[in-house]
Amino acid sequence: MVSDNPSVALIGPGAIGTTIVAALHEVGRTPTVCGRTAHPQLILRVDNEHIVVPGPVLTEPGDIHQPFDLVFVATKTTQLAASAAWLKVLCNENTVVCALQNGVEQKAQITPYVAGAEVLPSVVWFPAQREPDASVWLRAAPRLTLPDTPAAKRVQTVLQGTRCAVDLSPDFISVAWRKLLQNAAAGLMVLSGRRAGMFSRNDITTLAMDYLQECLAVARAEGATLGDAVPQEIVAGFQRAPADLGTSILADRQAGRPLEWDIRNGVVQRYGKKHGIPTPFSDVIVPLLAAGSDGPG
Repeated sequence: MVSDNPSVALIGPGAIGTTIVAALHEVGRTPTVCGRTAHPQLILRVDNEHIVVPGPVLTEPGDIHQPFDLVFVATKTTQLAASAAWLKVLCNENTVVCALQNGVEQKAQITPYVAGAEVLPSVVWFPAQREPDASVWLRAAPRLTLPDTPAAKRVQTVLQGTRCAVDLSPDFISVAWRKLLQNAAAGLMVLSGRRAGMFSRNDITTLAMDYLQECLAVARAEGATLGDAVPQEIVAGFQRAPADLGTSILADRQAGRPLEWDIRNGVVQRYGKKHGIPTPFSDVIVPLLAAGSDGPG
């Protein structure tokens, strides 16, 4: 039985996680925050405003003594195994676990770790980036899309009245694949070492469009209902973005961290093989991203 004021925890106070924590803190619903580093505070910068969330961030799963009603998982998928100890103590069969992660395989990836909790996938629609001073810069209004299920209502209730909007979609698979196409194209930034401004080049536009056509064919084979205009819409979105807008996978590459290459780009190649769809662009892009992430060399 869930109370009228659900207990909320969040794992991974990075850029996305800090945004959610700050949105809840603003309305008096500060969640329990769990991570690798005991930050004394979390700071979200929005326009000229700074939202400061007092810490510290919990770093020991042993500090958790009962499960929570709602757990947001905002770690990278490359850090999921390291989150297992947190999920074990934060969850039980009555918990909803909302995955604030990239990809279309969130439920399958997280379910083994959550002690019978229900895993709710999401699509995150806002750019937030970690700054050198460890604050987070939120560059657009935050919004989540969730599947229209009873579990999603719990997230919607918790975030009601915050700066983070929540949309419920009856066709979540299409929304999730559209976001994956956007993330896949953003992988090209890693290979060039450049930010969104690179999409103003005609040759990059052509490459991105061809790659996205390949991704679109795979998405449709997986059941997504996406129109022919989606590749152009995605490229146009990059072209409208600030030239200095980056992406999390580019930030990871620049910092020498492991990349989410498989769940953002490799998935297109894997599902293409499953459906017998040729993926010549993925067959070049994926090995380069994998080598950039995992080496050797």
